Amino acid sequence: MKLFDRLATLVHADAHGVLDQLEERTLLARQHLRDAELELARKRARLESLADEARRGEDELRRLGAEMASPDADVALALGGGKEELARFCLRKLLPKRRAAESLRRRRGEIDDESARLAAKLAEQEGALEELHRRVRARIAESQAAEGKPVLVVELPAADEEIELELLRRRGGEATS
Repeated sequence: MKLFDRLATLVHADAHGVLDQLEERTLLARQHLRDAELELARKRARLESLADEARRGEDELRRLGAEMASPDADVALALGGGKEELARFCLRKLLPKRRAAESLRRRRGEIDDESARLAAKLAEQEGALEELHRRVRARIAESQAAEGKPVLVVELPAADEEIELELLRRRGGEATS
């Protein structure tokens, strides 16, 4: 009799171990999901930061352009009047602004390149995050079903693209009816 009792206890303990393992996997899946969401949020914030820097750079470039117009015209006027010393004076004011403007243009190119790379990576990872969401929901449903708990269906809001496709389907159905 003791053999059967021990065997029943072993099977019971093993079933609890399997359920514990499923719970741990669910927790790990949820943590991975949170980590992925945080990383995407960081990338979105970096992309916004780059856009803000680009806007500030454009504003500064416009300001420098306005400031360079006057010394540039003064150089032409001084040279036209044969006043080279005066032209040199104006060039001393003009050339640093010209270098600053060129530096801003180079930085804008760097920002554009980084933004493009980051936007492409972000789009790719957002798709992967959607897939991860699906897998985590499936894993949670599996673990709840294994535990005998009722499976809760969590409805996520529809993506804008899904809404557009549904509208197109319905409009297409109306047109053919």
